Amino acid sequence: MSRALPPPGSDLPLLMLLGFRALIDDVHTELAEAGHPGFRPLHGVTFKAIGEGVTASELGRRLGVSKQAAGKTIEGLEREGYVERVADPADARSKIIRLTPRGTEVQQRAFEAMAGLRARWAERLGEERMTAMEEALREMTADREMKFDIPGWFNG
Repeated sequence: MSRALPPPGSDLPLLMLLGFRALIDDVHTELAEAGHPGFRPLHGVTFKAIGEGVTASELGRRLGVSKQAAGKTIEGLEREGYVERVADPADARSKIIRLTPRGTEVQQRAFEAMAGLRARWAERLGEERMTAMEEALREMTADREMKFDIPGWFNG
């Protein structure tokens, strides 16, 4: 009995995930060396979802997780000094989660690390190929909304 070979391109999602993972792992190695050893990939996604400030309920919705799961993530980030809860000017019963100066600093370091990694990839691939890859990915995802629900999406 012969075994069917996977069709060409069937490994594209895994190659894209591997590229994502390589970049994220390298960013986090640099962050650990810069004094942020406990900062995790989920934290970066959470920072994007927090934006300028968000309630715990809204953060859970943006991440695609329960309010309780979002609360656990917030508590860990608070312990590390990356986020704080402040009074919501629109609702006295609610708190807004926002980045602290330490959170902003680690986010900036992550941006700088990613820029450095992009430059290394461009050096290896050539700027033209790197730019073409980025443009192609933008084109293929132009009709998609940027979502931060990776934790909930992976869990189904």
